[in-house]
Formats: sequence, C-alpha cells, structure tokens
Amino acid sequence: MSKSYDAIVIGAGQNGLTCACYLAAAGLRVLVLERYHAIGGMTLTEEVIGPGYWSDLHASGYQLANFSPVPKDLKLHELGVELIEPEIPFAHAFPDGRAIAVYRDLERTVENISRISPVDAETCRKLFQRYGSEREKIIDSFFSPPPSFADQAKSFATMSNGMEAYRFSLQSIRDWAAETFTSLEVSCLFASFAGFVGAAPDDAGGAEIAWLFASVLQAEGNSLVRGGMNNVTRAMTTFLANHGGEVRTSAPVARILVENKRATGVELESGEIMNAGLVVSAADPRQLVERFLGPTVAGPELTARIRNYEWGDAVCVLFTALDGSVDYAAGPEAGAASHVHLTHPSLEAISQAFTETRSGLLPAAPVIVAWNDTAIDPSRAPAGKHLKKFVILGVPYDIAGDATGQISGRDWDAVKDAYADYLIDHVIARYLPDLRRRLIRRVMHSPRDLERTLSSAVRGTILHGAMKPYQMGSQRPVPGLGEYRTPIPNVYICDSGTHPGPGVSMGSGYNAARVISRDLGLSFPAIGRGVR
Repeated sequence: MSKSYDAIVIGAGQNGLTCACYLAAAGLRVLVLERYHAIGGMTLTEEVIGPGYWSDLHASGYQLANFSPVPKDLKLHELGVELIEPEIPFAHAFPDGRAIAVYRDLERTVENISRISPVDAETCRKLFQRYGSEREKIIDSFFSPPPSFADQAKSFATMSNGMEAYRFSLQSIRDWAAETFTSLEVSCLFASFAGFVGAAPDDAGGAEIAWLFASVLQAEGNSLVRGGMNNVTRAMTTFLANHGGEVRTSAPVARILVENKRATGVELESGEIMNAGLVVSAADPRQLVERFLGPTVAGPELTARIRNYEWGDAVCVLFTALDGSVDYAAGPEAGAASHVHLTHPSLEAISQAFTETRSGLLPAAPVIVAWNDTAIDPSRAPAGKHLKKFVILGVPYDIAGDATGQISGRDWDAVKDAYADYLIDHVIARYLPDLRRRLIRRVMHSPRDLERTLSSAVRGTILHGAMKPYQMGSQRPVPGLGEYRTPIPNVYICDSGTHPGPGVSMGSGYNAARVISRDLGLSFPAIGRGVR
C-alpha cells in the first residue's frame, strides 16, 4: 500500500525545507524527497579535499539570510546554527598589491575606500546609506510574492523618482559606473558582485544587483556558519521532524502523478508511489516542467517557454588544503575578510573574461572569489591546517577553445586538472604568493562535476536560471510559473528559479508557503516572527 501525505516537497535544499517547515507548522503531514544521498542542495558541506576538511560545495556566506525572517521564525540558532561574523564582510584585491576592504563599520569603510579615491569613498557612503533608508522596502520585496508586471509598472509611475528607479533596474555596471565613480578600482568592486549572478559589465540589470548585494553585506554582514552551510539545512530538518515531517534522501522522483488535472502524488525512479494532497517542487524549473510533469501535462506553451529559459554562465570551484595560513600580497585586511574578489582593476578585463567564457574559451583571467574558510572558522580543518575555496565566476560548460594558451583539450574531465594548475599559478603570481609552498592538495569541481552532484546545477550553473531582467520578479522563471503556482492547481514551485532568486535567503520557500497557505485557507504560521 502506498503511503499518503498532505504535502510532498521535491528537493531538500534551503527552499524546499523552508517551505516544508512552514507547511508542517501549519499542521500538514509533510514528506521531503531528495535525489542526493544527503540533504542540503546548494548548502552542502562535504569533505571534498580529504578527511577533516569541511568545504561548502556551493553557497558559503550566510549573507541574505541575515535579513530573512526564516531563521528567527524557525529558531535555527537553537537548533545548531552558529554564526561567525567577521569585521570585514568582503574585500577586493588587485594584482599590484592594493586592496579595498569593506567593513561593517561604515566610517571605516569610507576611510578605506578613500585610499583609492576620496570622491568615490563619499559616493559609497551615500550608496550604502541608501540601502539603510530602503531596507524595510527591500526586505518586504524579497519576502512577498512578486507584483505582476502591470502592478510593478504602476508602482514606478506613481513614485516621485519612479523613472529613475526603473532606469537603474535596467542599467549595466559599465554605464552606471561611468556616471557614478571616478576610479576603476571602485567600479570593479561593484562589478565583481554583478558577476556573482552572472552579469558581465555590459549586461542589462547588473548595476542594481551589484549595488544591492554589496550594500546588504556591508549593512547585514557576511557571516559564515560554524562547521559549514549544511548546518542551516540540518537545523531545518530538525525543525521539520519536531513538527511531524519526514525527509528521505536517495529518493529520486521520476514524475508527479496527475489525474483529472490534479496531482495525486509522486512516483520514485524505483517505482514506489506516494500519495499526496499537493506537491511542491524545489528542483530547478526545467525538471519540474520536462521531467516531473512532462510536456503533455505542462502543455505546449509552458514547455516551449522552459526550453528557452536561460541558465547563465557556468562556474567551477577549486578547493585547496593548506599546511598553514597564506597571506595576501594585498595585506592583512584581505586575509581577514569573509571573501575576497580577485580581478585586474579594469572593467575591460572583467568584460574580457566573460566574453571568452561566452565564446566557449577557458578564460585567462576570470573573476575569482576566494573564501577565507579557516581564517574565519578554524573548525573546518584539522588542527594547524587550513582550507581555502576559490569560485571561478564564469567558465564555459562546453569547451570550444582556450584563452590561456596552455590547454589543448576540449573535455572538462580531461582538462580540469590542467586548468586548476593554471589558476593556481595565476593566483600565486598576482594575489597569494605563498600558496604553492603551503599547498597540500587541491580538488577541482568542473561545471560537469557540479551538475553530476546536483541535478539542479543545470549546465554547471548555481543560480537555477540566469538573473536577466526578463527572468526576474513575476517573470521568474517564465510566465506561467512566476507566482509559485503551475497549470496543475495543487502543484507548486519554490526553488531559486522563482522570486527572489538565488542566494541563501530562503525567500522562495517562504513565499511559496505563504501562497499555498492562502490557497488552502490555512493561517500562515506565526512561529517566531523574524526581522519583518
């Protein structure tokens, strides 16, 4: 006999578990099914480099979770989530030994940027203060279902600065930086944040995302979770169990069962069937439409739209184990930051890296984000040892050529070690001169490796879909799925392919749970009431 539940959630990442926790707290009997052998999704923490070295496979910083209502609602800090908050949320190091460090203290940040440009320092003060003045509105926009296109247009039309706000939402980093900053270094500081969501300097929409991301970290912090990001989703699993919910890992879903235009449950790849009153997908949008529902159920229009969904640029991740700490050529401030952007002080150089990537070339000087894992959290490595992670923002999924001049292969499995060696040499020559001397072992995860580990890391991406202006808000992922609902009235979607998008905010799961509660006539559980 098949088991029955009120709700089945597909995917045990941060959003799937968030949605499951709220539904369970509302009184539903909830089951979460996870394809991978462990919970976590994009918050996985594993011994990638060797025993005792705990690396975050994807997401590293708590960042957006700092202003999310979910951690307080679910009381995650009572369930094993312990935060470490560095004084310097992020820094940017340049090959000439200079750096910009952004502190939680605004005056120290302004003083630091003044070493590069006093004019830009005052501009940054105003930009970061602007976030403070708009904070409540921004939080509300993250943790509410997105307005329709018509309502958003009406809002712009009624705001006193509405057209300027609309213009800013579409601006590229290059255009915005040209009218905002006097120095290339400060322009690059923000441009690197656009790269976090796959926006090159000339991509529309990159400016607002970069300003927002940088401002959130300066104001809210860039905490690391002691022991790794997986402790966030482990705490959620504990909350879920305390409210009668279940999680099954190594349980890949084959399809959502639909009869008379309503879901009746799911079938696993093993053939096991589970009944449910509703189904929520926290997998990427393509899997929901093409695999779980299928073209016949999803319909030709939605199927065609999802085929045109843009995934964005792939990434690769380089994990390194070290026998001691490694100093940055840019000085101790870079070493004390949660993470450090590593680029040339030039928008042209950043643009060139993205151009090479989008031409299928292994980029010669990619945008690199170095995470100072054990400098912030020594518990992640054996005593006396260190761990550092490098995220390369923008590499081709299919290799057509090589801009480094050193790699001849075209298959990631064949070339990833050679590219890892090239990247290490690149970093040593410009940013971390002692890296080679301290290096014990390194492991490279190519885009193909990322996709093999998590099926939702489609084409080696980490965003569940590119953050393009036409793939944001109620248009995310595509029209017809933008309000967490699907053509099947009791099937919902809550992954980062929906509003508010990527980053560990738990926002998609939270918003989807609100929509589901409203549709079912349930009172949305006021568990602990977080920051909102």
